[in-house]
Amino acid sequence: MTALHASEWDRDAALTTARILLEIKAVNFRPEEPYTFTSGWKSPVYIDCRKIISFPRARNRIMELGVEKIGRHVGYESIDVVVGGETAGIPFGAWIADRMMAPMAYVRKKPKGFGRNAQIEGEVPVGQRTLLVEDLTTDGGSKIRFANALREAGAVCEHTFVVFFYGVFPGAFDKMQAMGLNLHHLCTWWDVLEVCREKPYFSEAALKEVRKFLEDPVSWSKAHGGVGSADEAKLKDAVE
Repeated sequence: MTALHASEWDRDAALTTARILLEIKAVNFRPEEPYTFTSGWKSPVYIDCRKIISFPRARNRIMELGVEKIGRHVGYESIDVVVGGETAGIPFGAWIADRMMAPMAYVRKKPKGFGRNAQIEGEVPVGQRTLLVEDLTTDGGSKIRFANALREAGAVCEHTFVVFFYGVFPGAFDKMQAMGLNLHHLCTWWDVLEVCREKPYFSEAALKEVRKFLEDPVSWSKAHGGVGSADEAKLKDAVE
């Protein structure tokens, strides 16, 4: 199985991003000691997009691709304010806002204080079309919470951009689309695996286990002590 892309440009952008993430060692494979996400999913893979901030040339290229992606899929004059999600989304939001010559703000995970803008730092006037930016998304839960905070403050939030989308956990796209939120991303784990065919970044045994996870993430998670359905993940997320 391989990633599906809207165009050849999207595919090239995805593979370029994957190569950069592998080069800066932001990609982690650990099948023998799985990672546990806040939603309860178990995963043999983890992406550390925060590492991008320490590599100027890498982040410049990724942000260049990100702004081009936004222009192609959202529009060049369709965003009034770029909003970063606390905390990882703040630097990415700032770089994208700068390139788009747009105002920038950020949204907190929880309200601080009272009033319409209790979760928002910066100016986001009522009716402004916002682009929510974060580094990555697994199942879309945090994006919905941030989008709801922006909407409650009177902003229009229909689009969110991330560098990396896991692209495996069930219900992520459906959940966001049901909330009227369109996800735009540069690459997924399938793109990373495709690039791994070009160069032996990881052992064949690790790659084999990662492929098993990607082909059936629900069963893999359940077999390794994690949640075994989107409903379980939703329930855990709601409790936390």
